[in-house]
Amino acid sequence: MKTQEDVFATLRELMSEMFELTPEDITLEANLRQDLDIDSIDAVDLMVRLREITGKRINPEDFKNARTIQDVVDTVYRISAE
Repeated sequence: MKTQEDVFATLRELMSEMFELTPEDITLEANLRQDLDIDSIDAVDLMVRLREITGKRINPEDFKNARTIQDVVDTVYRISAE
């Protein structure tokens, strides 16, 4: 994934498919738990899929403080650039 915009587009598509969310609801400001109802089990499932897409090992600690979609985008972008 080349840019943060690419990461966001991939994440939006992935979350729409996995969690039956409308793409319009998946904004950078959206809170994972409050706005999108993503729980810890959903987060683990998402990390597994992101690992498949990026080909990078994703440590759950990297996402421990992620609260918004922007936090996830920043983390995935950083990991994929390593």
